[in-house]
Amino acid sequence: MSTSPRPDPLATFDSLDPTAYAFTRCTWVDAPPARVYHLVGDVSSISRWSPNATDAAYDRDAGPRVGAWFSGHNRKDGREWTTRSQVVRADPAAAFGFVVGGTENGIVQWDWTFRSQGRGTIVRQSWKLLRLDPVLGTTRADLDDLRRYMTDSVEVTLASMAQYFAGDCGTHEMAPGTPG
Repeated sequence: MSTSPRPDPLATFDSLDPTAYAFTRCTWVDAPPARVYHLVGDVSSISRWSPNATDAAYDRDAGPRVGAWFSGHNRKDGREWTTRSQVVRADPAAAFGFVVGGTENGIVQWDWTFRSQGRGTIVRQSWKLLRLDPVLGTTRADLDDLRRYMTDSVEVTLASMAQYFAGDCGTHEMAPGTPG
């Protein structure tokens, strides 16, 4: 009887592949893609849904466009920190994405896509580790725990977003002339 070797939970950076740390989750929300994109692209909205992101704001004179920068404040396990992120995709009503750390030195990429289905939208949220960095953990077990934690966080975020739109809580958030 042959058994495959179990991954070493203490394996360090030298033997880890960052591409193994990625996932996508999705949900249906009761709103058109343009409306969902508008709220996701307004990064200050994320704290309404995310259990970890407590505040986010674009730099002065920036907004949801490729190349724009924003700062985000996060909380996890009693720790708090601020990140700098750069928008890498801003396709109104279709997709929004950013890289924590920016395109040249990023460690994590977040992507959102929006596809019309019936009267609502299928929202896909993806998380992908771009490179290894000790701030995220130094062993396979650390990174496995991080991926599990982030997966749970995304699932909570998407469920909260679906509930938010189901209750039509975002109606007053639309800027004049914004479709949706």
